[in-house]
Amino acid sequence: MNNKTFLKRTEARKLKNFSELGALNISWAASLVIALVLLYNNFDKSVMGFYIDKMSFPLGLAYLAAAALSLALALASRAGIKAKDGIAPWVRAAAVLLVPFVLIGNVFSAIAGFMTAKKTKPIEYHLAYFSILNNMMVFVIGSLNLFKPELPENFWLGQGLLALSMAFYAVALVLVSRAADTGRYARLAPLAAILALTAAVGNVFALLLALVVFARIRNEGGRNSIEWVETLRRVFRNYMAILGLLVIVVLLTLSVVSALTFDYRTATSNDYSTLMRAPSMEFPFGTDDLGRCIFTRIVFGARISLIIGMISTAAPFVVGGLLGAAAGFYENRLDNVIMRVMDVFFAVPGTLLTIAIIAAFGANMLNLIIALSISNVPVYARTMRAQVMVTSNSEFVEAARGYGRRPFEILLKHVVPNSMAPMIVRASVSIGIAVLSTSSLSYLGLGVEPKIPEWGNILKIGSKYLETNPYLAIYPGIFIIVLVLAFNFLGDGMRDALDPKLK
Repeated sequence: MNNKTFLKRTEARKLKNFSELGALNISWAASLVIALVLLYNNFDKSVMGFYIDKMSFPLGLAYLAAAALSLALALASRAGIKAKDGIAPWVRAAAVLLVPFVLIGNVFSAIAGFMTAKKTKPIEYHLAYFSILNNMMVFVIGSLNLFKPELPENFWLGQGLLALSMAFYAVALVLVSRAADTGRYARLAPLAAILALTAAVGNVFALLLALVVFARIRNEGGRNSIEWVETLRRVFRNYMAILGLLVIVVLLTLSVVSALTFDYRTATSNDYSTLMRAPSMEFPFGTDDLGRCIFTRIVFGARISLIIGMISTAAPFVVGGLLGAAAGFYENRLDNVIMRVMDVFFAVPGTLLTIAIIAAFGANMLNLIIALSISNVPVYARTMRAQVMVTSNSEFVEAARGYGRRPFEILLKHVVPNSMAPMIVRASVSIGIAVLSTSSLSYLGLGVEPKIPEWGNILKIGSKYLETNPYLAIYPGIFIIVLVLAFNFLGDGMRDALDPKLK
């Protein structure tokens, strides 16, 4: 290796150590692509000229401004890192200007601004900021209902609660940052309790922050690090994993808060005065052939997709995990019986088994959850069995046997907790697969009932109008892709964080 190549690799490793630079690069690239798409919507092919659309043109200019600012900060950061001075203080101060772009839905710029603004960022700072960002995005999405002629009955209550929660999270951000600097967490117990209560709206970041604060309080003065907190910190190092988690939590919070801020009748009731409307401020994604708002239907469809995805993953996670743990720990006969039954399920393709169950018992949400759960049990059973067989031969298990611990106690207290990492990673990916399966089966008429606003049902209706009104199918398709990608990104990040070789 010559000296020039060595210097290039050294410089590349130095740049890679600054996650802020990567976030800024993603911010300007993604913002530029979105800006070009929005501005292209102002091009009229019939006259080969431009016109100014009241919605897409100003949004395009705003995204273009975010791209320009992100690029300028990225270049300045790169120059500072190469000069061995690091990121300059003025660059970190200017990065705060990227945060308000979240009001137009630019998550990339908001995350980049947050990551660059502060040099040292403990995990508490990450969680508090993302709690604010999550509720802010849900607030902005709900605010689009202001353009409708009639607001939902509890609209202002829902928006007010979101505004209050953002103010509370801002206070929490300051307090937990100070506590992280001083190491004094004892006084934050009431704050953590309130954070846990506010997580009832689906804000997982607030729940994680509360759990971290409680863990810090219990460990205050202790020298040992908290393993799961360190794992969480490693997850937050992965930009794409956090972006995926943010998408998931936003949709989860939106699914809960939409009961107040959105009108379910707009998603289900026919309105023949608004048939096949093009996207506008009143109907951001247009209306379908029955006059129903596609945007509202997608919002309520997220609730269905997440419920089915999570339940149909949690059930086989528990059942398959218990069967696999028993088979791997109690070998010989029990192992042979359980795994031969699992082999029978494996012999039948999962999709075919799901279709057969739905065809036999009818197409509805409960039967769909049962069908998806049954087809996934063998996968989790085999994963847990393999991990338990490896863990059972570990030295700490032999030590527990030497102390006279009962086999069942060893299995529950030592073997299973140390075998959960592959199961957790598989579960995070399986939820995305379950969402995709739900939409696919609904598209085929074998999933959720047609009257329920579900992404597969919305896509099925839109597929009839691909040539005349393509937006009817494009928007639900995009949401399906984004949610599945979000779970895949999160799964990759958790795999890296739980891998002992990468710690």
